[in-house]
Amino acid sequence: MISDALGAFAQVFSPPLRKVLLKSIGLAILLIIALGAALQWLLQFLLPLASPYDTIAAILLGVLTLVLAFFAMAPVTSLMAAIFLDDVAEEVERTRFPAHAPGKPLSVPRAALLSAKFFGVVLLVNLGAILLWFVIPVLNIGVFFVANAYLLSREFFEMAAMRFRSPAEARRLRQQNAVSVFTSGLVIAAIVSVPVLNLITPVFATAFMVRRHNRYMPKREILPAQRDGA
Repeated sequence: MISDALGAFAQVFSPPLRKVLLKSIGLAILLIIALGAALQWLLQFLLPLASPYDTIAAILLGVLTLVLAFFAMAPVTSLMAAIFLDDVAEEVERTRFPAHAPGKPLSVPRAALLSAKFFGVVLLVNLGAILLWFVIPVLNIGVFFVANAYLLSREFFEMAAMRFRSPAEARRLRQQNAVSVFTSGLVIAAIVSVPVLNLITPVFATAFMVRRHNRYMPKREILPAQRDGA
């Protein structure tokens, strides 16, 4: 797992994926800015204060917006999964697993539906983590880390697997390797939890989980000619 994580991290910055990374970062920043602006407007609407407290209110709203933007990175990562999946997966499969049969791109409707579904779940979980932040900060950190490790590892692994198999088969393969996949998700959660570095999460998580999935690929899916040493 460690070698896959380090390899994925290095490949994220390689020339073939650099353009994908820059697009991913740009889109993530735009989404975070838009979400931050919407959250600030909502907080101003929900927490109106009298004019003597305008300066204090502005500071508090700014801090709250930064906190909310931090927790929003995981849902944003989930939402972007389908956009860059195939570009990253094809490069990783081609360069790291040439002996394996190449995967097939997911259809746009399926990828969008899966990404939207996971986005909703990750968003709700992280909203719960935000609420816990105001009640039990330490517990909040644990919930944020563990929940995102499970949800993001599940999403990225299954989407990588569905390039080779049906959704049901992808889910079953994940369940058969549940501990290993979740442990890999802890690495993704660690990246998500580091400000600025978390901007690489969509590309890193895809490259990482493509590598992890290929470790579990049955021998029958390896190209026969290359398997026989031809």
